[in-house]
Amino acid sequence: MGDESQSVPALEPLAYHRLIVEHLREYEPEIWAWGSSQQTREEQVQEMRAYLLRETYRIDAAAHPEVHEDIAAVLARLEIDAPATLYQAADGAMNAALCFVPGEIHLLFHGPVLDKLSREERIALLGHELAHYRLWSIEGGAYYAATTILDHALAYPGASPSHVETARLYRLHTELYADRGGAVAAQAPGPAIATLVKTMTGLGSVDPEAYLRQAAEAESDAKPSQGETHPEIFVRAQALDKWWRGDPGTEAWIEKRVRGPLSIAALDLPRQYEATAITRGFLTRLATHPAADESVGTLLRRTFPDWQPGEAVVSDSALSPDRLDGSFREYLVSLSLDVAMADPDPDSRNAMLTAGAGIASLYDGVEPFKAALKRDLKFTKPAIERIFAPLKKAKA
Repeated sequence: MGDESQSVPALEPLAYHRLIVEHLREYEPEIWAWGSSQQTREEQVQEMRAYLLRETYRIDAAAHPEVHEDIAAVLARLEIDAPATLYQAADGAMNAALCFVPGEIHLLFHGPVLDKLSREERIALLGHELAHYRLWSIEGGAYYAATTILDHALAYPGASPSHVETARLYRLHTELYADRGGAVAAQAPGPAIATLVKTMTGLGSVDPEAYLRQAAEAESDAKPSQGETHPEIFVRAQALDKWWRGDPGTEAWIEKRVRGPLSIAALDLPRQYEATAITRGFLTRLATHPAADESVGTLLRRTFPDWQPGEAVVSDSALSPDRLDGSFREYLVSLSLDVAMADPDPDSRNAMLTAGAGIASLYDGVEPFKAALKRDLKFTKPAIERIFAPLKKAKA
């Protein structure tokens, strides 16, 4: 976990937080204005307070001075100025939660979490929960406005898959931010990682260094996080350790392990725009091929009515295999076949298939391309070889 005596990194929103706020501001200005104007209604606050008074034990400072000393220290370290009230719930699962009210902090503890954690770990837990409050309070409440908008979008039965995916990823990144808050509060990542493992397992003693070694072994599983509200613990532990050590590849690692590659099956709001731009540039690239006739332009204008010859083509880097998953590769293959089959001339059609096959080599799509020729166009093996022959000849 590195030198725990090093200077504490600055606690800042993650790149994905900023991306979503910027996206909503730019592309959904009316919805952003609505989300930014939403205020917690007084009746909601009163209902929450009444529930907490009825269903929990309030942890007063007089009876529990140590935990209140800890929360005062954490508030100072996270630069939060708000009164805090603590509650213990009746259920037995170890956890904690923040009931967010602007200007007030209400923390609810579940199970024996306060008893099973060491003091350093308890401070990390407090830092984690208070980091939620900090994130939602800074920069004029922008990150809380984004949360409000996404939560309301999910409340509708017809919520689009892109809204669902955006809300999921936003929640996952918020937990990574909160984990960082726990490390800042404890002045080290070890207690924060130990707290994650204890709340996951219920154990009274864990070794964070050993868990990081275990998490590194799970790195061979290249799938992005499948979490709905929290990333997997092994992902969170590694993300926190990398951030604390100042690893320059931290954001790229999080992009890969949490957000994952561009996938047709899971497009969030920004990636909808990215996928559209790649589609347009990809079709334009095919349209620049010498064998392309007006049928390609007609197909493009059917998809993009404002398309004009001479537009920018998709770059090689945008088609890098590590940026795209299998579903997006299949999608690009299908686009190539659609463009080629729109040409009524057999020779031009084959030339366009060869052009599509050449581009497929950029995104690791050669085998899917061959499979599509066989499956969708019923090409024989010799016919497929004829499509790829000019490419082999050009390489020779």
